[in-house]
Amino acid sequence: LTAAISAVLSLAFDDAFAGKSYDEIDSAPEEKARGITINTSHVEYETKDRHYAHVDCPGHADYVKNIITGAAQIDGAILVVSREDGPIPQTKEHILLAKQVGVPSIVVFLNKEDRVDDSELLELVEIEVRDILTDYEYPGDDIPIVRGSALLRLEEVEHLRKTNRNSSDDPSPGSAMAKILKLMDQVDSYIPTPDRDVHLPFLMSVEDVFSITGRGTVATGRVERGTVQLGDSIELLSASSHETGTSGSIETVVTDLETFKKALTKREAGDNVGILLRSIGKGDVQRGAVLSAPGTIRSHKSMEAQVYILTKEEGGRHTPIFPGYRPQFYVRTTDVTGTVQSISPPEDRLKTRNKGRSDSQRDNLTSTDSDTASSDIESIAIPGDRVQMVVELIRPVAVEVGLRFAIR
Repeated sequence: LTAAISAVLSLAFDDAFAGKSYDEIDSAPEEKARGITINTSHVEYETKDRHYAHVDCPGHADYVKNIITGAAQIDGAILVVSREDGPIPQTKEHILLAKQVGVPSIVVFLNKEDRVDDSELLELVEIEVRDILTDYEYPGDDIPIVRGSALLRLEEVEHLRKTNRNSSDDPSPGSAMAKILKLMDQVDSYIPTPDRDVHLPFLMSVEDVFSITGRGTVATGRVERGTVQLGDSIELLSASSHETGTSGSIETVVTDLETFKKALTKREAGDNVGILLRSIGKGDVQRGAVLSAPGTIRSHKSMEAQVYILTKEEGGRHTPIFPGYRPQFYVRTTDVTGTVQSISPPEDRLKTRNKGRSDSQRDNLTSTDSDTASSDIESIAIPGDRVQMVVELIRPVAVEVGLRFAIR
C-alpha cells in the first residue's frame, strides 16, 4: 500500500515527490526473500492539503519490536486489512499497540477487493473491523473505511507511464487509483493536524544510526518536541545494548541536518530528520538513545509507574504478575529488560478483601495474619488491574514523569 500511495500521489502532483516501488521500501535481503516488511521505512509524499512523512511498519508478528518503534513516532495510522482474509490475530495486535503508544486516530483500508466477489462477505469484514476498533476504545462506528486494491493501483500507474498519459488526467471513479486518492482524502480530513510542542526544549529519540565516510555519524529519528538548528549544542544520552554496558551523556554539536535527502538549517517537533553529530563515533549512539537540549532530561535505572494489565480478552495476559517478573519495557524507540520489584494493589481489591470478612474475622486477625494477607495481595497484579509498580531496569534509560511505555 505504501508503494501504491506514493506512486499515485507522485502522478497526481506532477512528480513533486518521486514514488517509491515495493522493492525500494522493503529493501533488506530478508524482506525481499520473504515478501514481508521487517524494518520500518520512511516515505515522503504530499496531498493537496498536507505534506506527509509516512512510516511503513512491519505487519508480521515476529517483528513486534520494530512495529512499536514505528508506531511510537506517528500522529495517525492507516490500518490495512485484507478483504480476502478479514481481521487476523495481528490486526488486533496492531490496534492494541497503536492504543498503547498513543496513536490518536486510525483510517482503515480494506485491501484486495479484486479477490472477493461476495458483497455480503465484504460487509461482514467491515463490521468485524469496526467492532474490533470499538473494543480497543477507538470510535469504530465513525472511522472511515476505504475499499480498494493496492496491486491493481500499481498496475494502473505502470500502464499510465507506459502509454505516456498526462499525470493530470482524472482517474475514473471506480478505478484503483481513484480509491487510493479517496483514502488519502479521508486521511487528510479525519486525522487532525497535531499540536506541536515547538516551544519546549528539544528532544529526539534515535531510530537509526548511519556512518558517512569522511563526514561522521548521523542519527535519525522524529523530533518529539522543540526545535533543532545547525550549530546547536545538544546532549546525547546513549543507550547501551548490553546488560553489563554503561549509559552516559555526551555533549555534541549539530553540524548538518537532512530530511529525505534535502539539506536544511532547522527542524521542529513532528519532523523526521537526520542529524550529523560532531565527534561522535557510530559506537557511541544506538537506536533508543536520546538527543536533547543539554540538562533537560536524565537517564534512570529505577522508576515507579502506573501500569494497566491487559486482560486475555484485550489481547493481554492469562496469568497474574508477581514481583521478580522480567518483561521487556518499550520506551520511545528502545526496548530494555526490567525487573518488577514491587506491586501496589488497586484500592478496589483491598476493599473487596476486607468486605468479604465479618467484623469478628477482622478483629481476630493477628498481626502476622494481617501482614501475610496484605503481602499476598500486594505481590500480585491480576489481568484487568491498574497498579503501581516499582521497576529496576538493567541499564539507564532516558525517562521522565508522564512518559508512556509498553510492556511485553
